[in-house]
Amino acid sequence: MIHHSLIERMHAHIDEWEATGDRRAIFLACYALMTRNMLDGIEAERFDDNAWVYTLVHQFAEYYFIALEGYEHGTGWLPDVWRQAHDLARTPHMAPLVHLLLGVNAHINCDLTLVLDDMLRDEWHDLAPSLRDSRLTDYLMVNTIIGETIDVVQDTVLERYSPAMNIVDVALGPLDEWCTSRLIRNWRRDVWDQAMVLVQTRESQMREELRRQADRQALKRMQLVVAGGALGARAFGLSQRWLRRLGMIAD
Repeated sequence: MIHHSLIERMHAHIDEWEATGDRRAIFLACYALMTRNMLDGIEAERFDDNAWVYTLVHQFAEYYFIALEGYEHGTGWLPDVWRQAHDLARTPHMAPLVHLLLGVNAHINCDLTLVLDDMLRDEWHDLAPSLRDSRLTDYLMVNTIIGETIDVVQDTVLERYSPAMNIVDVALGPLDEWCTSRLIRNWRRDVWDQAMVLVQTRESQMREELRRQADRQALKRMQLVVAGGALGARAFGLSQRWLRRLGMIAD
């Protein structure tokens, strides 16, 4: 396995936060596991364009670190959803699963929309249909690799913070079922659709509004996560169209 400086960078924060009881370590420890598996997948050439996915992984992580820097030092880019997620992660009475979902929501529903725009905006117009399909195929392959990581996330991270996690699993069904097939899969599919609109929008003011909209949509989902707690995870994994049908978010 090739040494990855990105993983070391993540673990520097994880070690510091675990030493001080800062529950932001929960999301970052899970994210580090998933990132390691992504990098291993790239080394194993599981993607159509491994170089493109490698850049995506690193730019995606950079959004996380930029927002963290903004939160801790009060400078630079800091979406509202990350500001509130960092604040709420310091609320000890919340279930560990909720702490995880706070980070997952902010990073997928806000950051991922923006990094896809960064990665695809300049090339999309000139990409042949087959290459556009290839980008989506690689994007969806991430879901498979995330799914392969879920059991490890449960065993090595969540259960350490919540010995009763196995009881929650019985109530929710298998963690990989709801987290992969419902939450991550549907959120990431929504994000791809949103990013496609953003990528193909050229007018600058409209583009800025769409980027701000990603933050607002992530805030809505964050509020649902906090309100419902761990047992609400299945509902929060539904796609936006189903949440609207259920009356859980406004049109």
